[in-house]
Amino acid sequence: MTPATTTAPAALSQEQIEHYHRQGYLIVKGMFSPAEVASIKAKFDRIGQAGKPMPGHWEPTAGEADPSKDVLARYPRVLHPHRFDDESKGWMLHPVVGAALEALLGEEPIAAQSMFYFKPPGAKGQALHQDNFYLEVAPGTCVAAWTAIDPAHPDNGGMYIVPRTHTLEIQCPEVADGNESFTSQLVNAPKGFKAVPAAMEPGDTLFFNGSVIHGSGPNRSKTQWRRSFICHYMPRSSKQISKWYHPLHDFTGQAIPYPESTGGGPCGMEEKPGSYDKVH
Repeated sequence: MTPATTTAPAALSQEQIEHYHRQGYLIVKGMFSPAEVASIKAKFDRIGQAGKPMPGHWEPTAGEADPSKDVLARYPRVLHPHRFDDESKGWMLHPVVGAALEALLGEEPIAAQSMFYFKPPGAKGQALHQDNFYLEVAPGTCVAAWTAIDPAHPDNGGMYIVPRTHTLEIQCPEVADGNESFTSQLVNAPKGFKAVPAAMEPGDTLFFNGSVIHGSGPNRSKTQWRRSFICHYMPRSSKQISKWYHPLHDFTGQAIPYPESTGGGPCGMEEKPGSYDKVH
């Protein structure tokens, strides 16, 4: 089974909404325009090329690690760019994304997080996992909007998704293979479920439920990067979320107060190193 793709309309169709609720994900083609994709790429390429650390947001360690052994030492994720950059906040709160989320959630979405992944050639992948293990949204779950800035396919470390796993509870992770994944936690696809590639082109957005198992392999391309802009949201009716995502915002940009989650979730009170910010 290959994830279905659809073209971004003014509003999602009932068929699209039903697909999301049945499979746990939806790929919408062209959610971001070519001009918007070019602006996002240029913004973060400037950050990457400058190589200047931004404590708490982007901390390359090329001087402390051999980039030839781990290229992500030079190009780690940019965390919460919306907190220091107005354009990034605008992309997180893009009205077309907000309208799609409201249709999928059936209520107002609240923005919790933004990230940018560089994923150069040779970069490790990210072991299969479930997002709400880290965000701890309750009741309900979070939802991701994962936008491709480059073509994203299996050969350059594109996304894999396990359809219908939004029907599962949050699973306690195992230890991931550090030779393949830059994260340490792994949730295998249970018996009867299979990971399938979510091939995407620049500007396409993959929406998926916070319980959906997903991840990516290493970027085995010699030349092709796999940049992506990723945001997480929650339903307005949810009552709590992990402290690492405060402050939250509605789609007008207003900060919305929420209680912090009160525990470690179904897997206990174990430390989640540096939160989802550091492990996803």
